[in-house]
Amino acid sequence: MNNKKIRELILGKALDPMKSETRHSMALVAFLAWVGLGADGLSSSAYGPEETFRALGGHTHLGLYLVLATAITVFVIALAYNQVIELFPTGGGGYRVATKLVGPYMGLVSGCALILDYVLTIAISIASGVDALASFLPLGFQPYKLWAEAFFIGLLIVMNLRGLKEAIQILLPIFLGFVATHLVLIVYGIVAHASYLPQLVPTTMVETRELASSIGWTGVAGMLLLAYSQGGGTYTGLEAVSNNVNLLAEPRVRTGKMTMLYMALSLAFTASGIILLYLLWDAQHVAGQTLNASTFKAIIDSMGLGGPLLNQILLVIVLAFEAGLLFVAANTGFLGGPSVLSNMAGDSWVPHKFRYLSTRLVTQNGILVMGIAALAILFWTEGKVTLLVVLYSISVFLTFAISLFGLCRYWWQSRNNEGQSWVRRFLLSLTGFVICAGILAILLYERFTEGGWATIVIIAAIAALCVTIRNHYRETKAAIHSVDEVFANQPFGPVTEPVEPMADDQTAVFIVGSSRGGGLHALLWVLRMFPGHFKNFLFVNARTVDSHAYGGIGALEKMREEAADTLEYFVDFCQSHGMAASSYISFGTDAVDEVTRQCEAINREYPSSIFFTSKLIFATDNWFTRLLHNQAALAVQRRLHLEGLQMVILPMKV
Repeated sequence: MNNKKIRELILGKALDPMKSETRHSMALVAFLAWVGLGADGLSSSAYGPEETFRALGGHTHLGLYLVLATAITVFVIALAYNQVIELFPTGGGGYRVATKLVGPYMGLVSGCALILDYVLTIAISIASGVDALASFLPLGFQPYKLWAEAFFIGLLIVMNLRGLKEAIQILLPIFLGFVATHLVLIVYGIVAHASYLPQLVPTTMVETRELASSIGWTGVAGMLLLAYSQGGGTYTGLEAVSNNVNLLAEPRVRTGKMTMLYMALSLAFTASGIILLYLLWDAQHVAGQTLNASTFKAIIDSMGLGGPLLNQILLVIVLAFEAGLLFVAANTGFLGGPSVLSNMAGDSWVPHKFRYLSTRLVTQNGILVMGIAALAILFWTEGKVTLLVVLYSISVFLTFAISLFGLCRYWWQSRNNEGQSWVRRFLLSLTGFVICAGILAILLYERFTEGGWATIVIIAAIAALCVTIRNHYRETKAAIHSVDEVFANQPFGPVTEPVEPMADDQTAVFIVGSSRGGGLHALLWVLRMFPGHFKNFLFVNARTVDSHAYGGIGALEKMREEAADTLEYFVDFCQSHGMAASSYISFGTDAVDEVTRQCEAINREYPSSIFFTSKLIFATDNWFTRLLHNQAALAVQRRLHLEGLQMVILPMKV
């Protein structure tokens, strides 16, 4: 069995990106998007409410305020991010908002924070899920938790390399199991202790006044703010839809808003409902158990469904679904992270190869990087969820704050063009910004020495690397532009009648890209070095269907037109000088495969063919330049040489 067969067995058969039905079959409807993107937010109910409740210490009566604050915050952030979906329907979310509405460097900071956010989404979800599973296993399993986490990350990498929708459909039963079990427990738990509800509000007010008389209203407010900020992880994941609008089914804005509604309703109900259960059932910490586990155990025992054994089995099922949902949430990192990298690659902050799609039309490089980075952070932190939560929350709320500040700025600057609607949108964005910036400030202050500093260092390091990469691409682009300008004034000849190539004549085949200067450089070099030898001049172009071309409406058509215009220019130039010329074009996810296939077909039609292309040559060639620029010319030359075809690479110094 060859490598291609093994790859197809593991990842599935290649898909044709140019077929409209392929894009349609892969796009996510609102329900599947809720599963694939909403699991990140919903899974935070496994640890967010508990962090909030624990921060209250012995003053658990204050939890009622946090029930309301949690639900309100979820909807404020969700509604604010609906505006992002409207303004940026091609995706990009927090990164695109910050770049367009605040500035490129704030966009860079937001993008770096988002990359870290999604890496930590994978790491913390997998670590929490394995911790939950380990609670049912003997203590001897503990030393193997890290290797179990590595196994699950590897499994998710393979699933996502097969395709986004396939990964989501595999995880769908786990997601639905979590929703069903937690819905039943929350509703039953509230109804069973409904008799306590009428007294809950007056009791809370009395105890709050008593607490204020001893520590002051400022002390009460500080305690609430700290507990509220400690549970900031509850709101992570709400930004996932706006980051990945390009994955949604048409009409994207409507699908995105429906997905956001599902996410907000499910998260607000689950997170607020769990905090309310803590209050109604007087949740107490039990060694070796989460608050969710001890509370759910009390609720299941009160149902009277059977004996202790059955109750224990039911509890294990509920907590297994909770652990399973955390694995589903980890998958969000493999959806959102590559999308952010792709958008940043479009702006040259990261290597352009992060825009490339695999044969299964997923951003393979991004998926692999997110998985490897998550593994590195897990081994660095030894899977300690407490440290991961700090890193996670700070990176998320940094992105939230920058994005919502950008929205505030946008609506304020648009106040003269939007009628009265700008006021409502501005106030919504401002409210969200104040909430998120406040949580970020408190987290940095309270947790700076417990991991907050590491978040800042990691984001700064990523940003510094991105600036270095962008500077290199800018210099290279300027050099290529100067080459294009040198050849821009090459005069066309007087011939008006096209000359058709003859199959038996000597043929020069030029593999060209989007740079006209590069193509003319190769053509004029051949004419100078082999005067009168070649009679046919053929031009080959293979366009890579990357995540940007495949994601946007009309992007494929625009790419076709640009490629056709470039090839038409070369053909017209040759024919104007009386040279027989023609062109060939193809589209795919791998330029090397497409070019090789075209060259082999051309050689069968024109047996006397020699292939030429230009390659950028840098004054200092090292691993960094090789990482940032694909080595397509060398790869094609090797493939053609193996087939017995002749290819010459012409150096173009920049």
